Amino acid sequence: QVQLVESGGGLVQPGGSLRLSCAASGFTLQTYAVGWFRQAPGKEREGVSCISSSEGTTYYADTVKGRFTISRDNAKSTVYLQMNSLKPEDTAVYYCAAHPDGSIYGCPKLHLGSWGQGTQVTVSS
Repeated sequence: QVQLVESGGGLVQPGGSLRLSCAASGFTLQTYAVGWFRQAPGKEREGVSCISSSEGTTYYADTVKGRFTISRDNAKSTVYLQMNSLKPEDTAVYYCAAHPDGSIYGCPKLHLGSWGQGTQVTVSS
């Protein structure tokens, strides 16, 4: 059974940090493009970041650029999202997604791939 499982969400104060993890079971993420989306209540889903497999090319939404870092550990079949300088507007459910096209063209197709169940991130004092 192909599955993505997110972890690492929680409650953090503004300016704090969290690291989200996306682990695969039933398949290996090594050849996949993998990324993160988020959705806040009453708002549309937003693509946050993506990393290709072939060259490790990374992409970030303007809203998180310079604060978030995506990385992957292929040996652990896990992708991470390091989130620093968190703001209240970062509050959302964060979803991991993976697409079998590991090239740079995989990231735009991420929403067509496999999804995790989501993890809640709340930034509040």
